[in-house]
Amino acid sequence: MSDVVIYSTCWCGDCRRAKNFLRERGVSFREVNIDDDPDAAALVMKVNNGKRKVPTIGTTDGRYFSLSPFDPCKLSSELNIPLNVAHNCPISNFLKK
Repeated sequence: MSDVVIYSTCWCGDCRRAKNFLRERGVSFREVNIDDDPDAAALVMKVNNGKRKVPTIGTTDGRYFSLSPFDPCKLSSELNIPLNVAHNCPISNFLKK
């Protein structure tokens, strides 16, 4: 079971960016499509003051926050994960020397 839940839709570009951001950093998450789940849609509206904002991120400690528009700095800070990914490529290794 994942500690992070992303409430999203299939058409949302910000949702895709948030999921890619997490995948690149090895953060596991569970995705809930609010178009298919009325209870999840109601939860999103409740935690966002009546607005249907996606992506909305939920954590096991009961926190929810919206990333609409997508903000990598906010996501990094809220989940305490690195903002930048360390890539192991020859150019970046060369530049470190």
